[in-house]
Amino acid sequence: MNELKGLHHVTAITSSAEKNYEFFTYVLGMRLVKKTVNQDDIQTYHLFFADDKGSAGTDMTFFDFPGIPKGSHGTNEIAKTSFRVPSNDALDYWQNRFDRLEVKHNGIQVRFGKKVLPFVDFDDQSYELVSDEHDRGVAPGTPWQKGPVPLEYAITGLGPLYVRVDNLDYFKEMLEKVLLFKEVGEEGALHLFEVGEGGNGAQVILEYNPILPPARQGYGTVHHAAFRVEDRNALEEWIERMPRFGFRTSGYVNRHYFESLYVNVAPQILFEFATDGPGFMGDEPYETLGEKLSLPPMLESKREQIEQAVRPIDTVRSTKEIKKE
Repeated sequence: MNELKGLHHVTAITSSAEKNYEFFTYVLGMRLVKKTVNQDDIQTYHLFFADDKGSAGTDMTFFDFPGIPKGSHGTNEIAKTSFRVPSNDALDYWQNRFDRLEVKHNGIQVRFGKKVLPFVDFDDQSYELVSDEHDRGVAPGTPWQKGPVPLEYAITGLGPLYVRVDNLDYFKEMLEKVLLFKEVGEEGALHLFEVGEGGNGAQVILEYNPILPPARQGYGTVHHAAFRVEDRNALEEWIERMPRFGFRTSGYVNRHYFESLYVNVAPQILFEFATDGPGFMGDEPYETLGEKLSLPPMLESKREQIEQAVRPIDTVRSTKEIKKE
């Protein structure tokens, strides 16, 4: 069985594609590598923020569903996304940066022996920066070379995914027996699992919480999370495997930038399995990634209709000088 390689991307919902672009570009210093639309809802923007090259394992993506209400956090949800930074010193830098830019945060903490910095955005979407100091496992990505954050402190990819559930035994068994994760740590109500090479880029932190009410999806919450598989052959193994355990799946889905399988693994928790390639470099040059509305070939014939449905957003950066701090 081809093991999962770690996190591929996390997709969340925002109240404003414009504010989302500004926050991820100029506050977090992540690179917009693709400005496209939700392939199942073409009036909805889908923005992909990643490392300098759009590498698998570094993507945070957002849907901007028109008119969607605010979500509420609770149990049975993908509760928090984390991002890797190179060192403990980087967290000190980020704490000062968040203070200066008035980003709400909870200060530097230690979790499973690693320093972390929890924070939220304008939608109360929950995030955490995690230090890669002494990390071993999945290699980090490449920081955005022309972003506003000094390279020695910049975000390099996705860290552990937080999932909050009210049925610990079920979810633990699903992670271990179905998805082939291994439990490697426990702190109170938190359980740490990893897969593949392990490390920050291949971990899930499971929080047992039977007290909170069920989460309600809307803006400010995560829509789904994806895990990396090597290629189409590995994906086909998962397409065959999941129904054997009783899961209903989407079957094979071609997203153009990667190939996918979607599975509801628990109430309100949607996991995706996505191939590392082809990636985001095939239809735009490196220098101007994410600056135009990019459409996969199956939607190109609807470009005029789509451009009328989505409002224009200026995401041009190649002509601007973005100064580093």
